[in-house]
Order: sequence, then structure tokens, then C-alpha cells
Amino acid sequence: MSLREKIKWKLVGVIGKFVLWLWASSTRIKVVGEERYQKLREEGKPVIILVWHSRIFIVPYFFRQRGILPLISPSKDGEIPAQIMSRWGYRILRGSSSHVIKSAWNTMKKELRNRGEVIIVPDGPRGPNRRFKLGGLKLAQDTGAYLVPFTFSTSKKIVLKSWDQFLMFYPFSRIVALYGDPIAVSPNLKADELERECLRLEHVLNQLDDEVNKFFT
Repeated sequence: MSLREKIKWKLVGVIGKFVLWLWASSTRIKVVGEERYQKLREEGKPVIILVWHSRIFIVPYFFRQRGILPLISPSKDGEIPAQIMSRWGYRILRGSSSHVIKSAWNTMKKELRNRGEVIIVPDGPRGPNRRFKLGGLKLAQDTGAYLVPFTFSTSKKIVLKSWDQFLMFYPFSRIVALYGDPIAVSPNLKADELERECLRLEHVLNQLDDEVNKFFT
């Protein structure tokens, strides 16, 4: 990356953080279902937070200053959240299912074996939309980490015409941030069982979206 590009992306990060902070801090956020997740963290259990790509808009603001390790695409599309989140106490890890991520995979395993916390977008960064890819499940299986589904909805929706129908919120909206029940993954699941578990987790995440949407219907 050239010096000019470095300066450009630094400005993107600084301005983007400020704008998102103003935007999100104007809202009223109600958090639901956090108790079991907090109990896991208090007990020092490793956690993988799962959130569909369409529901990540709130993530940089909501999970800030916790030292969490998010997996972010190494593409240019991922540079904006990486720059913003690096200024909010996240320890950025670049990699995705569409790129070679051996190094990133080993970093996540080490983090979770040290009782850390990782954020994974199981259908990102390019979809297919709401199709649960195997990586997060295998990571939990290898490390003993708990999978914790997460989503949000809002009283004043902005839905982009993107591949995932990306959800945003207007300033001064009401927001509900919803945690699902933690999920333990057996280390003994075979390939066909892992595939079935992927389908089950798809259903769990989609149900969680349906549940949070009902707060505003």
C-alpha cells in the first residue's frame, strides 16, 4: 500500500468512526438475551459470535472496546470496517472463505484456546445470502468455543438493494440487539453430521432475525 493510500484509509477510519459513533449514539438500544453470553465470558469460556452479513452494521459500535477479534475480508470492501474497528479496540484479523486464510485460521484457534472471543460472518463476505458456511462450525469443534448467534433490528429501517439486503438504521431510531442461546459443538461430529449442523444453524440464525423483527411489527 502506497503512502497516499495509507493516508486515505487512515482518514476513512477516523472520519468513519466519528460518523458511525454520532449515528449510533443517537439511537436507543435495548439489549435482549445477553445474560447467558455474559455468563460464558465471566467463566472464561471462548466464544464465537455469529452474525449474518446483512446484520453487521451495528457490530463495530455495539461490541467496541472489548478487545474482540473480528474476521474481516482482506478485500477493499473490508478495508472500511477494518479501519473503523481498529480504532475501537478491536484486534483486526483479515481473511475470508474466498481467500487463503491458513494464517488467520491459526490465529483464531490460538485466540479461542486462550479463552478469547471472535466474530465471524458465516455467509460473508459475498454470500450466498444466509447460507451457513462450514468454517465457523469447524472452528468451534476444534477449539471447544461456544457459538453465540447475534442480530439486531430497528424501528426505522434502511434496506439496501445489495446481495444480502443489508440492514441499516436511521439516526434516532429504536434498536433491539438480540443474543441467541449459546451453542456447544461436539468434537466428534463427522462430515455428514457437520453439514446437517450447518443447516440447523442457518435455521437458528434466521429464526433469531424473525424474532428480533417482531419487536417492531
